[in-house]
Amino acid sequence: MNIAQALILGVIQGITELLPISSSAHLNIIPWMLGWTESALFKLDFEAFDVALHFGTLLAIVIFFAKDWIELIKGGYKQVVKKEKSFEGKMFWYLVIATIPGGIIGFILDKFVGDRLETPIIIALALIIMGIILYFVDKKSKSNIDYENMTLKQTFLIGLSQCLAFIPGVSRSGITMTTGRLMGIKRQSVAKYSFLLSTPIVFAATVLKFKDFVFTIPFFIGVFASFIVGIFVIKFLLEYLKKGSFKVFAIYRVIFGIIIIIRYLTI
Repeated sequence: MNIAQALILGVIQGITELLPISSSAHLNIIPWMLGWTESALFKLDFEAFDVALHFGTLLAIVIFFAKDWIELIKGGYKQVVKKEKSFEGKMFWYLVIATIPGGIIGFILDKFVGDRLETPIIIALALIIMGIILYFVDKKSKSNIDYENMTLKQTFLIGLSQCLAFIPGVSRSGITMTTGRLMGIKRQSVAKYSFLLSTPIVFAATVLKFKDFVFTIPFFIGVFASFIVGIFVIKFLLEYLKKGSFKVFAIYRVIFGIIIIIRYLTI
């Protein structure tokens, strides 16, 4: 993998991981469209590099929400050790509980099924179907629950929905934000929770794949690009969702899915 490829993929990861449009779809399809996947060397580098790019967006989330994470961890500790109850302590354990089942089920499904689904048609259909679902759920759902008022049931169901992200094109942020909207959680609130929820799973994946990382210049460029772009995308989305809806992302998913199908059928 060369520097230009690493930079392009880093930018793509930074944008698509944090918006509900599926990073796995874009990281599989863009190289395929550009003919990069014809190289055996590119394929060899890509699996570990994919996780490294996720680590870049993980850093963006951790740094952007650093104050939140510090308060969450402190609150979680105090709730167990000192029996001091707080919103932060409650939310910390909500995140832990929500991460475990979705993470385990998603890991198992991805390990035994994931690679078989990385075909252009399946990715395109997942983009289109999930885009349509996101559009109608977001349009029809109420917006009456803030981040601070989310319940254990709501956070758990959002976490459980992550297991569907093993299908390329579904999108971890897409499915979690859709599930949250289905339960009436405000757009900005469910986006924030979705970002926080992704942290432990991506961290675990990074640890598991760390031994496979090849610390080259393209590696660092890709990670840095995904990190920098990720910071701006988080800020953009949280600001945009104060007044905007998920409609534009749903439409983009459908259009991109149709482009993939046309490209596949005309090769």
